[in-house]
Amino acid sequence: MNLRRLSLVVALGITTFALAESGPVRLAMPTTIYGTPGVETNLYLDNVVLALNPANYTFNVDCPLGMQQAERWTVVPTAEEVGHYTLTLRVLDGSNAVVAEGSSAVVVTDAAAVKDRAVSVLVVGDSLTHASVYTQTVLDHAGQPDRPTVTLIGSHVPKDDPANRHEGYGGWTAARFATHFTEAPRDAPYKERSSPFVYKNESGETGLDFPRYCADNNGGVAPDVVTIFLGCNDTFSATDENIESVIDTMLGHMDALIAMIHDFSPTTKIGLIAPVPPTSSQDAFGFNYKNNQTRWQYRRNQHRVVERMMAAYGDKATSNISLIPAYINLDCVRNYPETTGPANSRNESLVTRQNNSVHPAASGYQQLGDSLYGWLLAGLSEG
Repeated sequence: MNLRRLSLVVALGITTFALAESGPVRLAMPTTIYGTPGVETNLYLDNVVLALNPANYTFNVDCPLGMQQAERWTVVPTAEEVGHYTLTLRVLDGSNAVVAEGSSAVVVTDAAAVKDRAVSVLVVGDSLTHASVYTQTVLDHAGQPDRPTVTLIGSHVPKDDPANRHEGYGGWTAARFATHFTEAPRDAPYKERSSPFVYKNESGETGLDFPRYCADNNGGVAPDVVTIFLGCNDTFSATDENIESVIDTMLGHMDALIAMIHDFSPTTKIGLIAPVPPTSSQDAFGFNYKNNQTRWQYRRNQHRVVERMMAAYGDKATSNISLIPAYINLDCVRNYPETTGPANSRNESLVTRQNNSVHPAASGYQQLGDSLYGWLLAGLSEG
């Protein structure tokens, strides 16, 4: 590994790229973990390592906050625990040798300390946003006493709740948001309409036009915050042979969306949510995709996107760009949908199997909303 690449690894506080070349475990620790008093924050250990069988390794968490359980580090901070901490995770093999190590800053922000603040938020994403559950979770947090005001903006209101609006559409990609245009009306069914950000100008040319979007949806004013939760559909069918070029294309479109926002409003904070891990079981992939996709390949793709997004955006905080580590806070064993039925046609013993591979249950979406809310509070605290 050359020195420039090694320095990137050190700067990000992770050992991902070195391990990708030479170690049995690829560790993707976020730069920062966000929390707030009264809301559970988790680091699910399997979610930050790429290993065929994580059970072959043991995990040691070193942090003055929270506690380590079998599958996670977890904390529900108190008001007295507001502040900054360091969490270090070590992954050890059967000989007790450390095979991966990384650290994250844990930032606990008191919502009451910023209760007089207000923030407008544009949430962009695919089907995980379309479900409108994690956005509702943010609104639920904000609706409690002594909390800052959160206003969501957007043209899509799938739950017919004017407060819970966003730009989330099932099946959409970064490419579609950055480039897609049709002559269909803006209120056509979402599968037929243009990207909400792509318009045709007076010369008949089409392109991204964030000022016009804001004029149509927010009185001409840019939102204080934009979150972008994409990548799942862009990379779903990638293989080990083409994953790098597929991610290159995805990040190119992501960069176009970021430039679109900051060209109009450099002060808007952009939070990028990397794709989250899939369900813990192959059963769900069988339910959804028969033999056309496996959990392991999807998990490899998802983990690589996290690594690449860390490399591309992990040091952009001074440019009002940061990563929201929702992928660490999702229980992939218990918070995905399940179904119960006979074990097989010759055995009526009932077994419970997961049956949705990439879309969490409501409880999982709520964990994603908890992560987003903690990040929002940290941004408000920083001014």
